Amino acid sequence: MRNSKEKAEVADERGRCTDLLTHEILLESTDFVLDCIDIHDAPIPFNNLIPMVPLPRARKEAVITNKTRWYPAEDKPEPRQKSARQVAKPPRKSITPGTVLILLAGRFRGKRVVFLKQLESGLLLVTGPYRINGVPLRRVNQSYVIATSTKVDVSGVQIPDAVNDSYFAKEKSKKRGSAEAEFFEEGKPKTKEAHPEQKASTQKTLDQSVIAEVKKVEHLASYLKASWGLSKGQYPHKLKF
Repeated sequence: MRNSKEKAEVADERGRCTDLLTHEILLESTDFVLDCIDIHDAPIPFNNLIPMVPLPRARKEAVITNKTRWYPAEDKPEPRQKSARQVAKPPRKSITPGTVLILLAGRFRGKRVVFLKQLESGLLLVTGPYRINGVPLRRVNQSYVIATSTKVDVSGVQIPDAVNDSYFAKEKSKKRGSAEAEFFEEGKPKTKEAHPEQKASTQKTLDQSVIAEVKKVEHLASYLKASWGLSKGQYPHKLKF
């Protein structure tokens, strides 16, 4: 254990260290003030100088933001802003009622169809007819068709008012059963829903009118039945349709 004398010596030594540190700080601050005077050439007497102790630097507070370093591995598609009013683009000059079109995309690509009319959405209403080439009433985009010079007289064909965009809307699926029922139904063939009778009758009525006009032109039925395609060395921009 230290006695009182030793404790007093340690306290004096600590005091000297503290005084020396304070003295060095005062000297540095004085030199800084003198340097500032030399730069600005200010005639300030030395007696008026007050030694300034540099204040501790203020800690920068961390700015909290809502952004984090985490980001998705894949880019998320941003929703496209749709205009308040969408105007249907009119069909090309080469596409008129009765024009035979060649489908370039979809399930029936390569098939020839007869154009009937343009719907409110801007899509084209076409038919095979179904009895000739198996293409039913469909909506197609005019960007994915080739207009040919062959035409069918459809002026006498009456298209029901019910054949519009809502006619092709998909029916809402029925409510799913329990998860247990779905588990035991896996592997079993799903029951195929029957085609609506109303649509079948509409298709039959339109086909009868169109086929009657097709039969008036020789070889037109076989032309519609044949599929279209390019052979080796053929280029679509050099062909005349």
